[in-house]
Amino acid sequence: MADDDVATKAPESDAAGASGLSEDTPAQEGASMGEHCVTDRPTGMFQDDANLFAHIELIQGISQQVADHRRAYEMSKIGGVEVYITKPSDYPHSPSKLLLFLTSGTGIQSVNNQVQADKFASEGFLVVMPDQFAGDPAPNSTTDPNAYQESSPSLIEQVKLRAAETAKSFMIDMWLARQTPEKVLPILHRVTEGVREEFADAVANGGGIYAVGYCFGAKYVLLLAGEHPDTVAWGQASKDEEQGVVKTGPLIKAGALAHGTLVTREDIEGVRSPVTMVCIENDQLFPDDIREQGRQYLDTNGIENEVKVYSGVPHGFAILGDYEDAKIKEAQQSAFDQMLKWLKAH
Repeated sequence: MADDDVATKAPESDAAGASGLSEDTPAQEGASMGEHCVTDRPTGMFQDDANLFAHIELIQGISQQVADHRRAYEMSKIGGVEVYITKPSDYPHSPSKLLLFLTSGTGIQSVNNQVQADKFASEGFLVVMPDQFAGDPAPNSTTDPNAYQESSPSLIEQVKLRAAETAKSFMIDMWLARQTPEKVLPILHRVTEGVREEFADAVANGGGIYAVGYCFGAKYVLLLAGEHPDTVAWGQASKDEEQGVVKTGPLIKAGALAHGTLVTREDIEGVRSPVTMVCIENDQLFPDDIREQGRQYLDTNGIENEVKVYSGVPHGFAILGDYEDAKIKEAQQSAFDQMLKWLKAH
């Protein structure tokens, strides 16, 4: 597990515009991933769990029950994939539903992601958060992002900062080139098969598997909610057009996603399960035209969906973090309520 002093600092300065975006690479089209998707901001405030949760509860109003879940986590393996598992306090004595939690590039060792997963567990879900990157999370900087944000930084400091940003952007693009559906989808398939066996009671109680995804993970919620040619659904390039006619999926009963990245029109047009989307106004990482075309397709084809667009918030706002702006904190709670309500209603 990641050290507790690498967590919970919100990427409040990461608006969806300039910072952290790179030019297109062969790995993807459109904007690259932003800083919020690949970095847990370091802070020296949290030397132990008690200090960490005292701060979180103060600024987020998170109950002590969530802190208890955080301490009750377990790291395990399902289908040979490392997973973070967090359960309702009364499980298995009371019925639960199985929720697959797909993370941003920071992965399962991110304390931010772990605490966010615990919030869903406190609402009655048995949450399985898989290492969809197979031990290869995004390049993660522990450099204080405000280190050079002085009123009049020296020329050398400016050069150093730009060089660091350029190097990290290149590393992120190289990382993205490795995180393809051909790599990620087989991992997720092994996990979905494994949870159906290991947590058969929770899967049966919910009538299937539910999924929630943030940033990078949001795209894969859409893919798991979709119907695709069998070879594609398993993350394998189709070598024979005739073989690709056989379709499979969806693999989840319902999905919820927030501020997706690298989402394509085809991802949305493949969706067959009910989905709710937390989106951001003028988000370069999930462009308005892709979102609106996708929504129109889902509506036209009678696929149950919900799309809410939040304004005045940064991409990445829905993951738990230390925000000072009351508007962002309110939007974060609203986004969680939106996703939770959708999952419980389905």
